[in-house]
Amino acid sequence: PQWHQAALKEKRHKAYEDFEAVAKDLVARGVTSAARLGCHGGSNGGLLTGNMLVRSPELFGAIVCQVPLLDMRRFHKLLAGASWMGEYGDPEEEWDAFLSRYSPYHLVDEATTYPPILFTTSTRDDRVHPGHARKMVRALREEAGAARAPEVLYWENTEGGHGGAADNKQRAFMTTLAFTFLERTLAGGEGAPAAAPLSMDESEAPAGFVWGGSY
Repeated sequence: PQWHQAALKEKRHKAYEDFEAVAKDLVARGVTSAARLGCHGGSNGGLLTGNMLVRSPELFGAIVCQVPLLDMRRFHKLLAGASWMGEYGDPEEEWDAFLSRYSPYHLVDEATTYPPILFTTSTRDDRVHPGHARKMVRALREEAGAARAPEVLYWENTEGGHGGAADNKQRAFMTTLAFTFLERTLAGGEGAPAAAPLSMDESEAPAGFVWGGSY
């Protein structure tokens, strides 16, 4: 469709600009505030939310980034990534031209303050390599540090493929995990009492999960 063609390769930034415009409009109209506004996306949507983190961290009070594509320099060398070059471009030829401008992993900045973020992935994802999420967590932890990225949460399922869950029980758990995180980080807002810490003890999770903790 035309709307899809309008945001391919060197025009990819338009998708992110549109998303940012909606977020700004919600605040401008008084529907919400940045402190109470979250975004949640997976796979290609994880690339979108990853870009929101590095492009416009001031627009969101919390972000959920699931089974994400985040390293646009090497995505074509990992699992099914080579099949997406028609969508994003060829890193070997077009990295400097435009891909470097929407590769979240490479845009983590030690001088930027980031909102709370939850990353989830699957060890057995056969489409988007879990290394994308793992590397991003490490970059935020080491480059931004605790002062600039005070809440970086990571959860990896050892089962489930690209869907991130192997069965309905795991799927329900992942959904609860994401929305509990968003409720805790967004529902309090300015002037409200501090929210209770998010409980993500491994003993509460279905079999097959690895909790990466808070960094």
